[in-house]
Amino acid sequence: MGNKKETLWTKDFSCITVATILSAIGGEAMNLPLSLLVFDETQSTLLAAILLICGMLPDVILPILVAPIIDRGSKKKWIVGLDLLMMVLYLGMGVWATQIGFNYGMYIVFVLMVGTISVFYRLSFSAWYPDLIPVGFEQKGFAVSGMLYPLITICMAPVATFLYQQVSISMIFYSVAGLTLISVIAEMCIQEKRCHRSEKYTLKMYFKDMKEGFMYLKQEHGVKNIYTYMSITCGASEGVTVMTQAYYQTQPMLSITMLGFLKSAEMLGRVLGGMIQYKFVIPANKRYAFTKLVYTVYDSMDALLLFMPYPLMVVNRFLCGALGSASATIRSVAIQSYLPPDIRARVQALFSTIFAVGGITFQFVAGILGEFLPYRMVAFLLGTLTLVSMICLIVIPKKDNGPIYAAERTSVE
Repeated sequence: MGNKKETLWTKDFSCITVATILSAIGGEAMNLPLSLLVFDETQSTLLAAILLICGMLPDVILPILVAPIIDRGSKKKWIVGLDLLMMVLYLGMGVWATQIGFNYGMYIVFVLMVGTISVFYRLSFSAWYPDLIPVGFEQKGFAVSGMLYPLITICMAPVATFLYQQVSISMIFYSVAGLTLISVIAEMCIQEKRCHRSEKYTLKMYFKDMKEGFMYLKQEHGVKNIYTYMSITCGASEGVTVMTQAYYQTQPMLSITMLGFLKSAEMLGRVLGGMIQYKFVIPANKRYAFTKLVYTVYDSMDALLLFMPYPLMVVNRFLCGALGSASATIRSVAIQSYLPPDIRARVQALFSTIFAVGGITFQFVAGILGEFLPYRMVAFLLGTLTLVSMICLIVIPKKDNGPIYAAERTSVE
């Protein structure tokens, strides 16, 4: 007990939090203007969806191939090196946008490159982040992580739409590159405590690690259920987002500024949910029941979103944000407590691959349907599908899923 840290806010956790904040600001400043630019230039939901799909293509197979290497190596070196590479990419795109202007093919190449770098980054970050949270503060730590992006988005969503209208896309690229450099400085201040295997990593060891990861996942039906559902609901939600954006850009009574505030309402809800999770710890034996309730409400709200008047849309997104943040924190705490530390990246690789397949499938379907059906009907169909999948993958297999949500970390890893 004497060695247990009495606070969440150690130097390492504070540094990773600062780095995450800067990354969230940069990502939000870049993603929304880029998405708006592509639709304005092409006037096609299919081309807009294809751009998003290309960003997820590297997640189809690459995570499984690189995860064993990341599990063996230094997570800090991966994170710092990848952020430096991303900074160079943003600078290059800034120069391109200044000299050439809009080119759909170049933006396809850009999102493919960002998607590839992000595969390595997400696996490294997800495997490293639990080690930076002191034992006993898992829910608080993941609640902080869950609040950061929504809190930044509350401020940045309206700002990003303003920047899109007032500032050139090249200046946005340059600004994000500067934020990424500051993030690297914060990450370099973190001390990596866990030891890593120093022996030469051979091809035989690589395939052995790969096999070990698959054998572990083969017997973990609950993990597969949860991740499969998440791929469906996240993919469908991305499809709903595409439809919502197109709906707001084509309805005379709506505007992209209103779309920005709609997104801010959802992020405000997520911040509130995160604050509640930070203050009140949900007992391990209550996580599963709470999660089922949240998923039911969230999927229903997604289906009904575009059939509501604007004020109720705002309420809808606020409630979904609050409930979604709470369930995401619980899921992260449970799964990261349940998984062995030395296999996290490989399991996260499965999640990334399944998530990518689901995202690509649903965004592509949404883009095609949006060319022929009303945007509201497409969103309703996607929301209904996620509700059915939740019943099949989360509610029915209680025996497999329950123990994962009840898992607790009891010792220093």
